Amino acid sequence: MDDRNLALDLVRVTEAASIACARTMGQGAPERSDQHAVSAMRAAFEPIPIHGEVVIGEGERDEAPMLYIGEMVGRRQEGDPRMDIALDPLEGTSLCAHGRPGAISVIAMAPEGHLLNAPDIYMNKIACGPVGRGVINIDRSPTWNLERLAEAKGTKVSDLTAIILDRPRHDDLIEEVREAGARIKLISDGDVHAAIATADEDTGIDVLMGIGGAPEGVVSAAALRCVGGDMQGRLWAQDDAQEARARKVMGDDVDIDATLELQELAGEDLLFAATGVTDGELLDGVRYFADGCETHSIVMRSHSGTIRYIRAEHNFERKPHYTLEGLHKKMDDPKFDLER
Repeated sequence: MDDRNLALDLVRVTEAASIACARTMGQGAPERSDQHAVSAMRAAFEPIPIHGEVVIGEGERDEAPMLYIGEMVGRRQEGDPRMDIALDPLEGTSLCAHGRPGAISVIAMAPEGHLLNAPDIYMNKIACGPVGRGVINIDRSPTWNLERLAEAKGTKVSDLTAIILDRPRHDDLIEEVREAGARIKLISDGDVHAAIATADEDTGIDVLMGIGGAPEGVVSAAALRCVGGDMQGRLWAQDDAQEARARKVMGDDVDIDATLELQELAGEDLLFAATGVTDGELLDGVRYFADGCETHSIVMRSHSGTIRYIRAEHNFERKPHYTLEGLHKKMDDPKFDLER
């Protein structure tokens, strides 16, 4: 498997999704924003030389028409490697729809069996960049983690910034972080973007804390594995129905309360790509001009530890499929068979 070429193939997929859905930025239609991203991403997967299976996607088959869990994507010819795929065509749907920062299109990919098939429930998470690797512990208090992370960074707790989803469930967490003396950046959505930001010193984000989606946790873990960061998670079932869903996906003997280490969330030989939709700490959003646009992406490989930031200019005259009209034409093509 030439993962260098596959990594660049992946970023073309996230670019296509971002270009399509960024057209809807600020138009107040989350479902339309998501639909554009999903349609463009599904179309862009067609030529990729893999036997791909979506293990983290848009939902169960009866909930999502495309990129559902279990859907096969890619070229799927003899000799193409079998790969598991975790994706979010538009992470931060409401961010895009309401013109707020931090929306991205994101994909993680690994050989079959190397990504946790997480249930669509919540997960308690803590994540940080390489300096905090082996330091954080989700079983300890937020104060304990902030103190250890500050020690590892050679700084004070008051110099750290924690990023937390702004939800009522985090009221106690926010209060404790404030009492510990750390700064807080509250976000309305997008904890994959937030987790990745902890690994980039230029963002000023030191640690992610709190409860978000379990599928997003797997995508975040893949990115942090690539950059040498760290993350731990624990499934958070709100009721018996969610616990049953977790057991259906992961097996009847799963320990819902077990701490999931980084390597359990995302294994070896990982590829990761993300493209900005709206401006954020890590990536710039799509910029349109007269006959094309510019995208800003990040591409990572765990095998080499390589991190590439890519600014790409796309000419719509030469890439007509990147326009909405071109995408709709491709989707109407009888050769484009979603059930192939």
